[in-house]
Amino acid sequence: MPNNLISGIIPAQPPIEAESDVYAVKSRLEWGEPAFTILDVRDRSIYNEGHIMGAMPMPINDLTDIAVISLDKSRDIYVYGANEGQTAQAAQILRAVGFENVSQLKGGLGAWKAIGGPTEGIIESRTPAGADDYNVISRMKTHLENQQK
Repeated sequence: MPNNLISGIIPAQPPIEAESDVYAVKSRLEWGEPAFTILDVRDRSIYNEGHIMGAMPMPINDLTDIAVISLDKSRDIYVYGANEGQTAQAAQILRAVGFENVSQLKGGLGAWKAIGGPTEGIIESRTPAGADDYNVISRMKTHLENQQK
C-alpha cells in the first residue's frame, strides 16, 4: 500500500487554464495552495529591476535548457514575459518540451502590480508601499471582492 496520507488532507487541484489572470495566482499565493512555480522569461537585467515576488528568472533564450533540468514536468507553471507575445512563445516552448501544466499569466508584471501583488527587485524596493498594503482588513475585503469576479 503506497504511503498516501497527504492525498486525503490536501484536495486535488483542478488543472490550470492555458491562460490565467493575476487574481488566480495571487489567490493561490495568499491561501498557500499546493506548490507551483512562476517563471519570468524576460532578460535577466530587467528581471533584476523588478519582478513578481518569488518568480524564477529563466530568460526565454535559455528556457528549454534550464526548465528541463530544474522543474518537474507535471508542476503547475505560470509564465510571463515582457509582453503577451513573449509570454505566449514561452508557454509554447515549455509545452513543446513536455511540461503539462503551463499557464500564461495575462498582463504580466503590470497586471500583477495593478492588483497590489508583491514584487521585489532593485527598482521595486525603492517604490513605497501602497496606502492599503499594511491594512489587513482592507486587503481581505479586496481579496473577497476579487474572488467574486
